[in-house]
Amino acid sequence: MTALALGLVLVSAFLHASWNYLLKKSGGGAGLVTASNAASLAIWAPLVIGLIAWRGYEFHPVHLALMAGSGLIHTAYFLFLDRAYRSGGDLSIVYPLARATGPLLSIVVAVLLLGERPGPLALGGALLIGASALLLAGNPFAWHRSDARHALGFAVLTGCTIAMYTIWDKASVGHYKLPPLVYDWGCNFFRVGVLLPWTMRRAPGATAAAWRERRGTVIAIAIMSPLAYILVLTAMVFTPVSYVAPAREVSILFAALLGTHFLKERDPARRLIAAGAIVLGIVGLARG
Repeated sequence: MTALALGLVLVSAFLHASWNYLLKKSGGGAGLVTASNAASLAIWAPLVIGLIAWRGYEFHPVHLALMAGSGLIHTAYFLFLDRAYRSGGDLSIVYPLARATGPLLSIVVAVLLLGERPGPLALGGALLIGASALLLAGNPFAWHRSDARHALGFAVLTGCTIAMYTIWDKASVGHYKLPPLVYDWGCNFFRVGVLLPWTMRRAPGATAAAWRERRGTVIAIAIMSPLAYILVLTAMVFTPVSYVAPAREVSILFAALLGTHFLKERDPARRLIAAGAIVLGIVGLARG
């Protein structure tokens, strides 16, 4: 991995953990998620239009299909993540579990369905992730509580969508050479097309209320969330996803620090150790 790619991924990791912190701190909700995605369309539109005009980019049916598919996967991602936080899940638990699930699922699928035989380093990394996840979540005998059980379940579902959109989007920007900024904006266009009617039906007035009462948070997420992923997509244009995906998981440490320090989440030492071990496990998966 080049220094440029590493720099892009590290900045992205910090931005990603930061907007998750804002989502958790604000209380989230479908209205906030929808308002943030809608606001990002307006905020990033001038840059997208300028890039299209400058490069003479032309949309093709396959491009729209790729954007629509990614938009749907990301819609599920945002809803699962928001639900995990609103179900009582702490930032320093939900975020690491969600980020670790994708790489762990990848190796399980490779072994069970593809017949691959990972090396000792990869298997050790998988075991380390599993053990760290148990340490991170705390007492397993307390998981019968509805809030803890639901938060952990939605965190794992979030991780499943992360694995799906990482592979999908790598193909879109790597094979089809879609400009990351244009691609992410197009994905968000389809995402908003799903979120707006869904929120209006389930929570009428929630989107307007989020804009009126939590405008600063809406705008911050609208800027940081796309920017974080655009930087990752840019790195994936010239860097293998097997390098980018594990490297961006340093965001787990950023999220653990934000949760334990600013949100005063309990057991900071245990959670930081577990988050660090998860990062090491993911590196083992990538290198093994």
